[in-house]
Amino acid sequence: MGGTVGDDIIRVGKNRQLGFDALCLDINSLFDVWQVHGTNVVCAREPRNVDQPYQKADIILTDQPGVTLMMRFADCTPIMLLDPIRKVAGLVHAGWLGTVNGAVKSAIEMMSIIYGCKPMNILAGIGPSIGPDHYEVGEDVVAHVRETFGEESSVLQNNDHGKMHFDLWQANRILLERCGVTHIEIAGICTACHLEDWFSYRAEKGRTGRFGAMISLEG
Repeated sequence: MGGTVGDDIIRVGKNRQLGFDALCLDINSLFDVWQVHGTNVVCAREPRNVDQPYQKADIILTDQPGVTLMMRFADCTPIMLLDPIRKVAGLVHAGWLGTVNGAVKSAIEMMSIIYGCKPMNILAGIGPSIGPDHYEVGEDVVAHVRETFGEESSVLQNNDHGKMHFDLWQANRILLERCGVTHIEIAGICTACHLEDWFSYRAEKGRTGRFGAMISLEG
């Protein structure tokens, strides 16, 4: 589903169409962004004009039924958000940097400020991404994680060889709970463990595609 990693752009287009068809959505409802591992929020009020340059962001929100939010992943964490009361949907891209900088926190705050959402009403789904068993991180990442989650945080785990692993699933669950979100579901699917179904930048040593995550409000 990614058009910037060397895949045939015609096949990518066909794959995107298959994804929209599977969900009975109009591909012309697409709104996507240029993902940069940040915490910027974009509110989509209409589909993205293909003639306009991408906005750089890692959080998209919408309250428009005619808009389908889409992002692309290959180990980073997709987080889907829905407030069924205010009828607002959100999509978050969170790798280690987006996680420790609170991308999902920014999403919840903007849903509250812009759309009047209450965190207790928001449903959150943490999708397939690299699991803690495969996600070894260095001391620079460890330092950032400890700054965000505390010195003794359970989101860091030692393996048998003394290497540190980061649990993106639990880290984002903790951030959601800190914001007051209680309805959280974690897929628990490791992309690096299931290469037959998912792409993994880490497991495939950087030569891989991107799978897409999409969310849309019912009309």
